[in-house]
Amino acid sequence: MSKEKRTDELSVIEKAAATIVDRRNLFFLLFLFAVIFSVFSQGWVQVENDITVYLPESTETRVGLELMDREFVTYGTADFMVSNISYQRACWLADEIKKIDGVNEVAFENNEEHFKGTDALFSVTFQGEAEDDISVEAFHQIEKLLSGYDVYVSSQVGSSQNDSLANDMTIILLIAVVIIVLVLLITSRSYAEVPVLLITFGVAALLNKGTNFMLGKISFVSDSVAVVLQLALAIDYAIILCHRYTEEREHLPQRDAVVAALSKAIPEIFSSCLTTVSGLAALITMQFRIGQDLAFVLIKAIFLSILSVFVLMPGLLMIFGNSMKRTAHKNFIPKIPWVGKWAVKTKKFVPPIFLALMVTGFFLSSSCPYCYGQTNLPTIKKSQEQIAQEKINNTFSHTNTIALVVPSGDYQREAALLAELNQYDEVASTLGLSNTEAMNGYMLTDSLRPREFSELTEVEYEAAKLLYAAYAAEQNDYGRIINNLDSYSVPIIDMLMFLHTEMDRGYITLDDGMTEEINTIYSKIADAKRQLQSDSYSRMLVELNLEEEGEETFAFLDQMHQIMAKYYPENAYLVGNSTSDYDLSSSFSRDNVIISVLSALFVVIVLLFTFKSAGLPVLLIALIQGSIWINFSFPYLMKRDLFFLGYLIVSSIQMGANIDYAIVISSRFSELKETMHPNNAMVETLNQAFPTIITSGVILAAAGTLIGCISTNGVVASIGECLGRGTVISIFLVMGVLPQILLLGNRLIERTSFTIKKPNLIHNETGTMYLNGRVRGSVSGMIDADVHGVVRGQVNAMVKSDAIEKEDEEDENHEA
Repeated sequence: MSKEKRTDELSVIEKAAATIVDRRNLFFLLFLFAVIFSVFSQGWVQVENDITVYLPESTETRVGLELMDREFVTYGTADFMVSNISYQRACWLADEIKKIDGVNEVAFENNEEHFKGTDALFSVTFQGEAEDDISVEAFHQIEKLLSGYDVYVSSQVGSSQNDSLANDMTIILLIAVVIIVLVLLITSRSYAEVPVLLITFGVAALLNKGTNFMLGKISFVSDSVAVVLQLALAIDYAIILCHRYTEEREHLPQRDAVVAALSKAIPEIFSSCLTTVSGLAALITMQFRIGQDLAFVLIKAIFLSILSVFVLMPGLLMIFGNSMKRTAHKNFIPKIPWVGKWAVKTKKFVPPIFLALMVTGFFLSSSCPYCYGQTNLPTIKKSQEQIAQEKINNTFSHTNTIALVVPSGDYQREAALLAELNQYDEVASTLGLSNTEAMNGYMLTDSLRPREFSELTEVEYEAAKLLYAAYAAEQNDYGRIINNLDSYSVPIIDMLMFLHTEMDRGYITLDDGMTEEINTIYSKIADAKRQLQSDSYSRMLVELNLEEEGEETFAFLDQMHQIMAKYYPENAYLVGNSTSDYDLSSSFSRDNVIISVLSALFVVIVLLFTFKSAGLPVLLIALIQGSIWINFSFPYLMKRDLFFLGYLIVSSIQMGANIDYAIVISSRFSELKETMHPNNAMVETLNQAFPTIITSGVILAAAGTLIGCISTNGVVASIGECLGRGTVISIFLVMGVLPQILLLGNRLIERTSFTIKKPNLIHNETGTMYLNGRVRGSVSGMIDADVHGVVRGQVNAMVKSDAIEKEDEEDENHEA
């Protein structure tokens, strides 16, 4: 690329920067409109709380859930545990709960499943689904009835999980802002920088939240953590521009300083954000699409942050520029030459130790105990719902329910399937139409002849035959009417439904007692059919004596699939928390490999173009990958389950964001070693890089730790905990291990460089020269400054090769 072309490109950036600064009032107005719009539009964002929605569409759980939503009604349920109560009082409460409008059924019996010691458990089924008003109103009425008791509630009806998560994130954001302000006050060069940075970020965060509706529904994970992660990941960009401005302001007027700072910061910020975006981009490839959801939200957040920094912040610097000059303060961040000197002394010892730690971390993280369900996720802070659920689980046995969805129409096959499943010790109970009692020991799906039906219902035999004949006629089975009707058998459920219809029409009259019993049975059958049978599918429920997830549970799910296949070779599905966890575990193995490879590959590509060396990117990636493995060794050492999503998301963020710390040190070291010995260059590198790394690192680590400690949602808390711990580990390795690796691998880095040999940076020229860039050396005297102008005399200095141009003698004589 010629100098002329490079100059044209640079002038374009400078012109763009000047336009932004000079038309700042227009941009202020545009941002004001955008902010006002975002205040209203953030209310349009739909949040998806069901994590199974993001499973691949082909998974059994996803297909089964969609079938159940379409084919069946699932009534809302709730468990109310009342402590310190007598059995007689519990019976009275059960009767009172049954009287509440909207309550369909109350399960309470004198057994250890419902009464133990002085604790009573009422399992309530409502007349509507969990979100229906009738269920919610009935739920609140039960709460009112039990308000004077020691009660614990577990329910999706009336759940305040969304409100609880929103409250958690509000507290986290407020504390994070306080921490950020404190960090910026210490690491900034002027107190007036802080409002500039906060306004810039605040606008970017609001724009991101206000534009989330464009993505359709977003997950509760993205909705809750995006603001805090945006703050932690993107505040670097504002800090870079701010520091550039303070440097330029030392020798330029305010307007020119902002233009110069912006023109220099644009390429620097773009290169910084590329690694972060590269790491996040790997999440898009996940089979479990919640990674894609979070990636889109965060990538959008980063680009909106860049937009705010490039377009809004220059105007803010013009407004606050004088205040920044007046409120300048001394540097509170100390120099750390001892760290650099220690790196020089230990350069032969630390890399082998790190290699050993890296290998150990790989094996320990590979043995990390993952979990895939949200039920048992531990959190440091617990909500009232979590406390209640734990109390109920510890007092009464926890049930693990699996739904079997099979083609309908064959009651005998359904009965045979449930009978075989009941033979296994892993099965506590089964429920379906085929094993639900109708009357006097007969199951709903048992087939009866007219005489048997007459004896069961006390309908006269001749009337029963007429009823069967009418049923056959409705079914267009006229052969049964002509032939032997006495041998015609019909399932009880179908005949009772038909009998009730004929009673309503007035064709059949029974005595009052039998009429009431038939009506009661019909009501139960109608409820059962809405929940367990449609025109195309039947649903059966199986209670397992197994934990929600684990090797034993997953092995029995495989066994259940084999049993189902004998009766239903096609279109049969298992659906439940255990099957969801099973599908998630299957997708995790694939997603884990893909994300690890792609996030590293994307970042390597960016680093190759940044450093133009094959060796250096490999060393940097190895360092950050090592920090990831060490990070995820802790769950194994602490014997704590790690939510799989925390690993996938944090590993990509750690690779994309924490690599910036390594880039800062590597870049400065590469520049400084051109003019000084590598050992001295490393000491100076750590002095210069420490403020940048500590500012960004503390903010990201604090954000993650706050999420982990305060959020009551297990998914969100696990992501925060891993992110906070991983950032601290990355900072420690970048400051305590990377310098030794760079010193020891200096020859490897130079030998694997694929750049064209540049002219010697040390220029020794005499005459008139145009200088435009950093100059360090003597120009008829010592100089170390950014020079924009003409020098006449002798130059013996390090000058960027594209920043010096010798003037022709003809031009020189003309000027003279």
